[in-house]
Amino acid sequence: MTYTRKNQRDLSAAERERFVAAVLALKRSGRYDDYVRTHIRYYTSDGAKGLRAAHMTPSFLPWHRRFLLEFEGDLRKIDGRVTVPYWDWTKDRTAKAALWREDFLGGDGRGSDQQVTTGAFAHAHGDWTLTESTDDRPYLRRAFGRPQDPMDLPTPQDLDEAASDTTYDSSPWDSTAPRGFRNKLEGWGSGRGNARWRNHNRVHRWVGGTMLSGASPNDPVFWLHHAFVDLVWSRWQRANPRSGYLPDRPLPLGNSQRGRVPTLEDPVPPWRVKPSELLDHSGIYRYA
Repeated sequence: MTYTRKNQRDLSAAERERFVAAVLALKRSGRYDDYVRTHIRYYTSDGAKGLRAAHMTPSFLPWHRRFLLEFEGDLRKIDGRVTVPYWDWTKDRTAKAALWREDFLGGDGRGSDQQVTTGAFAHAHGDWTLTESTDDRPYLRRAFGRPQDPMDLPTPQDLDEAASDTTYDSSPWDSTAPRGFRNKLEGWGSGRGNARWRNHNRVHRWVGGTMLSGASPNDPVFWLHHAFVDLVWSRWQRANPRSGYLPDRPLPLGNSQRGRVPTLEDPVPPWRVKPSELLDHSGIYRYA
């Protein structure tokens, strides 16, 4: 039986409470930190040697689809009524949005050290200590809108620009790909300053703090953000049924990206699942 992922603004008080409780239970079990470690391990850039599976690669979208499914499956083992909600950041674009409420994800970090002091994920409450991170700070940090260099969340027009590209991805299959829905949604752009960051990447930078590093799953908003990215991909797939995952065949000998990006039938670590097996989620979940 399929289940439904809802917009976070449509959750009832009870649904918010159950989601938070399941995330905290996963954290207490130690399993939550496994997800942080996995994301740190596979957050590799264009210049890194070996296979890129999670970022700056065509498999960015299927990799995170599977990552979300694994996480959601663990939450549902704790409470079968829980699913991962999504955050439509083109509509809920301020610190007053429902997801930042005290009874859900908590709010912005304080000015002195970016530490989140409200909500269940505030370090002072004793239930949310960062043990897998890229620095030694044990607390969740946020800095909404980058006060030192202000920026806004993506607009509907920003997202439309990505979604209007009917090609999934293009050579050289990395952060510099000039065409393709994947790179435009992931958000690697040209230019200087904040103009470089678009869509998915811009959201990470707008939240700031812990969301800026490979350890970004330490902030539970990571999952709501990527659920929306997955929804956008799902909509794009329906709108472009003839435009499948690329590259769909092995890259030729001598191509600089051969062996560095997963093609359609290449197993993607750490699950050894192929992108072709992650293109259709209709038998598992739907979006409200």
